[in-house]
Amino acid sequence: MTAKSKPAAKNPVIADNKKAAFNYFFEERFEAGMALQGWEVKALRAGKAQLTDGYVVIREGELFVIGCQINPLGTASTHVRPEAARTKKLLMHGDEIRRLIGKVEQKGYTLVPLNLHWKNGRVKCEIALAKGKATHDKRGAIKEREGKREVERAMKQRLR
Repeated sequence: MTAKSKPAAKNPVIADNKKAAFNYFFEERFEAGMALQGWEVKALRAGKAQLTDGYVVIREGELFVIGCQINPLGTASTHVRPEAARTKKLLMHGDEIRRLIGKVEQKGYTLVPLNLHWKNGRVKCEIALAKGKATHDKRGAIKEREGKREVERAMKQRLR
């Protein structure tokens, strides 16, 4: 007998920033590598990451993600002092970074981390060039979401 194995997911997501879609309009998406320490990679394999309050800054021509929480495992090494909210460097090609710098300097644009995922055994961070939503845009999103819920409830009641 042979064991059947499921095909692996294309890019298994470690953490999602669902709040970002509510607060921003996304113009472009980019994928960047992350410079991580060993304990961080182990914690990511256990799914101990949070991107909700994260944002990307540009310092001296390099990208850094701030506010991305990676909580250490209880079995972390004794000689390493893990810091959950450490600033992490994002790895991208220089020409891509220069292009992003030019766009971020325009009024109203920012860089937001969308998710962390695995790609070929490495952690990647999907970031987006985003523009903030106004309050009335957010109200429209809430109204649309509530409408979808009502339709689903009605369909569920009808099928009973």
